[in-house]
Amino acid sequence: MTGRGVLVINSGSSSLKYQLIQPDSETSLAEGIIEQIGEPSSPVADHDAALRAAFDRLADDGIDLNDCGLAAVGHRVVHGGTKFYRPTILDDAVVAALQDLSSLAPLHNPPALSGIEVARKMLPQLPHVAIFDTAYFHDLPAAAATYAIDHELAEKWRIRRYGFHGTSHQYVSEQAAAFVGRPLDTLNQIVLHLGNGASASAIAGGRPVDTSMGLTPLEGLVMGTRSGDIDPGIIGYLCREAKLSVDDVESMLNQRSGMLGLAGERDFRRLGEMIQSGDATAQLAYDVFVHRLRKYVGAYLAVLGHTDVVTFTAGIGENVPAVRRDALIGLGALGIEIDERRNDKRGSDARRISTDDSAVAVLVIPTNEELAIARDCLSVI
Repeated sequence: MTGRGVLVINSGSSSLKYQLIQPDSETSLAEGIIEQIGEPSSPVADHDAALRAAFDRLADDGIDLNDCGLAAVGHRVVHGGTKFYRPTILDDAVVAALQDLSSLAPLHNPPALSGIEVARKMLPQLPHVAIFDTAYFHDLPAAAATYAIDHELAEKWRIRRYGFHGTSHQYVSEQAAAFVGRPLDTLNQIVLHLGNGASASAIAGGRPVDTSMGLTPLEGLVMGTRSGDIDPGIIGYLCREAKLSVDDVESMLNQRSGMLGLAGERDFRRLGEMIQSGDATAQLAYDVFVHRLRKYVGAYLAVLGHTDVVTFTAGIGENVPAVRRDALIGLGALGIEIDERRNDKRGSDARRISTDDSAVAVLVIPTNEELAIARDCLSVI
């Protein structure tokens, strides 16, 4: 391997994904995932052990990371706050500043920092670069980024809409422009990143003007275990009446809500089987998911005024035709016509699922956050 390779590390709370990429050729040389980190029955005690296990797997594949011409190590960091919005080379001062941001993303930033700490020790000779989920949405218009709460309180505690999945939204919007053969800055787009975590964005002329996630990744669409939008009064009500603590409510909204909270199941394959068997609870969960998704599509059609492309991506967006159909069905008056045959056709490539006559092109484009991260790393070293 030449010196243009990048090792991309994505450290989650109980998992660590890794991929060795050649950005120039868009080639993945190796990839894997270590799961159940820190769980009682797991042999992987912590992120130190997880990263060492990942290195051992790469060695088993004949890859010595200390002698394979790596150019950099890229780390996905969910929250960059207001300070970090560009690819950033990690040093002790940057790591300390990121630790200060953990309160903004307590479920996401600490494990990322654990992965960074271990990787910097194991590969000290390489530049380590942080790529932030929030970076793409840093310059949202003030009207979209600002919450209608006391402005002094918001300023003191850094409360604003930050947005997440930015690496995916940017990558997919660029791929969509290439697919339709038009310059990115001439297109208005809606991107729907639908996975266990789900988010929507409105992009005008290549620049995001709104997105569904907010201060944290909890706001917006219904997700696998997260509630998405709720009446904020519910939190105070549960604290007073159900005697739940703030931590209890926050845990419930993040980990026991969404599809799991509604139906006891977050896997859409299993959910589909439950619906086919006549499970009314599963049907309601699906209906709530789609209803929220349609609301955001409609809102962003209004925000943009004119929309050229709607794109589905991520696990559900790429692989569940029923969600794509039900999210956009009956929108012919708004210029959106789905071709049922195209929509039902399975595939792993970028493809159009709207009719030839549809004024709005509807696409399915696989996301590749790891490739985007690797490219961003090379841009700063």
